[in-house]
Amino acid sequence: MTIFTKIINGEIPSYKVAESEHCYAFLDINPLVKGHTLVIPKLPEPEADYIFDLDDPMLTELTLFAKRVAAGIKKATGCQRVGVAVLGMEVNHVHIHLVPMNSERDMLFTNPKLQLPADEMAQIANSIAQAIDPV
Repeated sequence: MTIFTKIINGEIPSYKVAESEHCYAFLDINPLVKGHTLVIPKLPEPEADYIFDLDDPMLTELTLFAKRVAAGIKKATGCQRVGVAVLGMEVNHVHIHLVPMNSERDMLFTNPKLQLPADEMAQIANSIAQAIDPV
C-alpha cells in the first residue's frame, strides 16, 4: 500500500483540496510554489504507478478532475497558468502535479522545496477548495 492510498484512506493526514468518488486532490507537502497540488486516482491494490496503465475511463475521469482542480488553483492563487507534470518516479501510485506558474522556472523540480507552516497550508488548501466550481 502506497503513502497515497494511506492518505485516501485517512490513515495519513493531508491538506485536501477536492475529492470525488474516484479521485482525490491534496497539497504537496514539499511544494515547488504555494498551491502545488497532487491529483491521484483512488485505486484498488496493487496501485497503478504509470498513468498510461490506467484504463481509458479512469484516465479520462482523472484528467477532467485535474482540469477542475487546476481552474480552482488558478482562481485562488492568481497565477498566469497551472503547469502539469506526470513524473511518477517518487511514489509508486499514479499522480499528477498541478503547479501554479508565473514563469517556467516555477516548474523546475530541481528548485528548493518550500517549507510552509501548517496553518498556511490549511489556508491555501481551503482557498483552492472554495475556488473549485462544483460539478
